[in-house]
Amino acid sequence: MISPLAYVDAGAKLGMNVTVHPFAYIDKNVEIGDNCEIMPYASVLSGTRMGANNRVFQHAVLGAEPQDFKYKGGDTLLLIGDNNVFRENVVVNRATTPEGKTQIGNGNFLHEGVHVSHDTVISNGCVLGYGSKISGNCFLEDFVIFGGNILVSQGSRVGTWSMIQTGCRFRRDIPPYIIAAKEPTSFYGVNAFILEHEGFNEKTIKHIGHAYRIIYQSNASLFDSLFMIRDQVPMSPEIEHIISFIEASKLGIIQG
Repeated sequence: MISPLAYVDAGAKLGMNVTVHPFAYIDKNVEIGDNCEIMPYASVLSGTRMGANNRVFQHAVLGAEPQDFKYKGGDTLLLIGDNNVFRENVVVNRATTPEGKTQIGNGNFLHEGVHVSHDTVISNGCVLGYGSKISGNCFLEDFVIFGGNILVSQGSRVGTWSMIQTGCRFRRDIPPYIIAAKEPTSFYGVNAFILEHEGFNEKTIKHIGHAYRIIYQSNASLFDSLFMIRDQVPMSPEIEHIISFIEASKLGIIQG
């Protein structure tokens, strides 16, 4: 299942039923799990550790050297889980230092032209739209949806089940369960359609909406808003996550 026209370094470790098409490049110090498919002209470079059932399309580059002036050479890691799709021209950089890691979880879909920079973590079930660019040290929680051409600044965090509309660029954190839109990127509402589609009950969605009305419409400080949420909104795992996400924010959250 490995084309004689592909290059596979003798030091690479490939699992069962891996397909490597003509003109693909598999570097040294690479591990590829079972049932993966590497398309023509795709490159999987040193330091990449890939799980099972991944598909890597034409001209994608996984494990590229970090575009970070702090990088001093040497072996660093890109960790990839299972069941991911990397479409054409996707680039994912590995970590800057041996202690760090760039990580892609399970079940993610990266559309054509997506770039994931050094030491960024993409969790599980995320969909990243065409041409989106994610800077270094960012963190995306599970089930994030990006429209096309999203620009994410260094160190930003994006909460679970959030949706960012096409063309947004942001330098702050985007809390969970919301839609972010416009320029500058702002709170646009609760991601209610997707939440309902994915099985969140009506009461939970209503409580999430109540929490964000307090945050964005009460004219209180963020500290006081979180206190009001604890006092006024019934606690649930979702409300607790909203509070903990905002409390952990170093950059602050997007505006209303």
